[in-house]
Amino acid sequence: MVDGATAGSLFLDAEGMKALGASIAIAVTGLASAIAEKDIGTAAIGAMAENEGLFGKGLILTVIPETIVIFGLVVALLINSA
Repeated sequence: MVDGATAGSLFLDAEGMKALGASIAIAVTGLASAIAEKDIGTAAIGAMAENEGLFGKGLILTVIPETIVIFGLVVALLINSA
């Protein structure tokens, strides 16, 4: 323990709250991206089974949710730099 602080109070300081906020930003965007990518990927595979010409559109639509994680990373970096 640092300076007689309890284990619970170590997370209540400014640095701990910044780390918690950054981790929540990454976790939530990662989960949201995974759920969206699962649904889009399933629909894209179904569409490609009927028409192989839809591969390019399916690939692009599957990659779009990845930008959500990039936005979460930017927010986490902004939180940590403040």
